[in-house]
Formats: sequence, C-alpha cells, structure tokens
Amino acid sequence: MPRGIHALPLRLIIGFGFMEHGYAKLARGPEGFIAILHALGMPFADLLGWATIAIELIGGLLILVGAFVPVAALPMLVVLAVAIVTVHLPNGFSSIKLMSYDAMGAHFGQPGYETDLLYAAGLIALCIGGAGPWALDSYWASRRKQA
Repeated sequence: MPRGIHALPLRLIIGFGFMEHGYAKLARGPEGFIAILHALGMPFADLLGWATIAIELIGGLLILVGAFVPVAALPMLVVLAVAIVTVHLPNGFSSIKLMSYDAMGAHFGQPGYETDLLYAAGLIALCIGGAGPWALDSYWASRRKQA
C-alpha cells in the first residue's frame, strides 16, 4: 500500500462535501443563502455569501484533487468556524438528533457542530500529513525533485 494513501478518502469526502454545499447554495439561488446571512446579522452579507460559495466550490475542488491543500484549507476552516459559532453551537454537539418516528418516517432536530468539527479535523489532518501520493501537490513535488 502506498505511503500516505489514507489521505485519499479524506480528500474525496471533504472535497466532494464542500463542493456539494457550494453547489446547493447556487442551485437554490444565492440570494436565499445571502438572506440567511442578513438574518444572522452578518456584516457584508452579500460579499460573505458569494465568498462562502466560492470557497466551498473552489476549495472543495482543490482538496478533491489534492492541490494547494494548506492554502485551500485556511478559508475553508474559517467558513467552518463561522458556521459553528453563528448557527450550530446553540444546537449542541450531535449532528443527528432523532426527535420522533411515525408513518411519515424519521424526524430530526437541528444539527449541532459535530460535522463541522469532523470536516475541520480532516482538513487539519491533510495539512499536517499531506495530501497523499495521488494528489497534484505530490505530483508537482516529484516533478521539482526531478528537475
């Protein structure tokens, strides 16, 4: 097994997850997300809304392919920290809160900050341990050594 291969599943789920969240904000209409930021009292909600979408899409793609991982991770960690403090912290730790179950299926409460911490831990692990052998960062590093 190649050394550092453990980074691949981290990159795939973190990159895809961030891209999916950014895409969902675009698909539902960015103005909806920006309205939420206004309701939270965030300054410069329009700018922050678009910045968040860009960070999620571009940062997610960079993590997915393993390019510029530490650079991409920093704004992604900021987005996670803001989400924890402004939205998820009052809901407690658990991201899955089964409230009830009936003929319509399972009903869940508001998610806590657990998932945000898992994403943050994965990003930090990639920054510390590297993006792995099947990453653009590793490819570029090997090309520099050959030159």
